[in-house]
Amino acid sequence: MKRHNPELTFYARKNRKNMTRQESHLWYDFLRKYPVNFLRQKIIENYIVDFYCSKAKVAIEIDGEYHNYTNSEKEIIRTTQIEKYDILLIRITNELIDSKFEECCEHIDKAVKERL
Repeated sequence: MKRHNPELTFYARKNRKNMTRQESHLWYDFLRKYPVNFLRQKIIENYIVDFYCSKAKVAIEIDGEYHNYTNSEKEIIRTTQIEKYDILLIRITNELIDSKFEECCEHIDKAVKERL
């Protein structure tokens, strides 16, 4: 299966234009100027991850209203499909972005540095 599904391009673009408050916070206040390049709304197979760093192979998912099924079978399949490309998938809840933003950034920074 292809790593990029062109059928999802429309949705990825739409998501980039309509980021959640927490996604915007993480993007504009940390990832956008991070020394290693991150992309927003990256398509991997049949899924769109919120942020992706190809150099470190790190994907970040901000889990809010659309991902309240973290341990569901559907989410386990999604995670497995993404991780089969040796991509580390980091999940951060909206609540953590809101209450412990600096710690979230430190966690991402540590993961990226370990993967480089």
